[in-house]
Amino acid sequence: MNVISPPRAVPDQAWVAEAIARIEADINRSADTHLIRIPLPRVPGITLYLKDESSHPTGSLKHRLARSLFLYALCNGWIGPDTTIIESSSGSTAISEAYFARLLGLRFIAVMPRRTSAEKVAAIAFEGGEPHLIDGWNTSQEARRLAEELDGHYMDQFTFAERATDWRGNNNIAESIFSQMAWEPYPIPDWVVCSAGTGGTAATIGRFIRYRKFPTRLCVADPEASVFHRHYADRSVMQVDACKSVIEGIGRTVVEPSFIPSVVDRMAVISDAASIAAARRISAVIGRACGGSTGTNISACVDLIEEMAAQGKGGSIVTLLCDSGARYRSTLYDDAWLAEHGIDLSPHIARLDAVFGPQP
Repeated sequence: MNVISPPRAVPDQAWVAEAIARIEADINRSADTHLIRIPLPRVPGITLYLKDESSHPTGSLKHRLARSLFLYALCNGWIGPDTTIIESSSGSTAISEAYFARLLGLRFIAVMPRRTSAEKVAAIAFEGGEPHLIDGWNTSQEARRLAEELDGHYMDQFTFAERATDWRGNNNIAESIFSQMAWEPYPIPDWVVCSAGTGGTAATIGRFIRYRKFPTRLCVADPEASVFHRHYADRSVMQVDACKSVIEGIGRTVVEPSFIPSVVDRMAVISDAASIAAARRISAVIGRACGGSTGTNISACVDLIEEMAAQGKGGSIVTLLCDSGARYRSTLYDDAWLAEHGIDLSPHIARLDAVFGPQP
């Protein structure tokens, strides 16, 4: 009998089993995230909910993704006890992956744009990761180069986000949302709204909705500068020169493999000013600061709420609180920074007042 060895060393199964057990123990220590009901005094009959992903141990929606990516890579035999992990990220995924890398005793390098907020860079270092800041937008190319140079593993969230998570259930975010909505006045949401960085969350939610045969529709909110909404309108559009949005974590210059437009019912194109105004307003409503991508989601929700109200419809909308505004104190919540970037929030205030009431 001929025995053929693999072309590269396969991690010892005992180490992989121990690594998976550590991640499972971490999951077991964590409760599910909260679903927050948002009062809408100006539009009775419509309820809005925030799925608070900022309550994860690493403070963002990307905690779920990082956990799934590590389990996927471990079970595929891509990670061993001496593997250096490299990721391309605008910050939040890197923070979460740094957390899991430290849990497994692995070196972690995050390749990020130099414009990434100082708070996110500090959070990666706090979790034991190594920030690697570059000029320009092509963090993926630099991450691949580093992985080859160091004989490490490029995690590649933009390719694997849509396949690393079990979209049928297994406590994914979609299953959690629908389970928590069960006792609400409108338990089956008219809409679920999320934004897209990799597209993986939208893919999970959209597939789950179809798999469970719900009438719920999926709206993906996208920055004006992003390629995703352009690709949704015209599948031949695959790239833009740059995505110069100041909303970190969402929007891309190229259509990533994890973005699945066929599971999306509507794209909402949101300006940076509208996103920041909505982030600040929802923060005032719930009493704690939310990040910019949450504002993008909320701005899209306001469009849907106005549309449902004009049609005389009642119902529910669920969206995501992606991360804490504490990560953007020096940017989105700094009036001097907004003025420096020429961002005027005033045109969006009346629209937010019409849904949430005057600024608290």
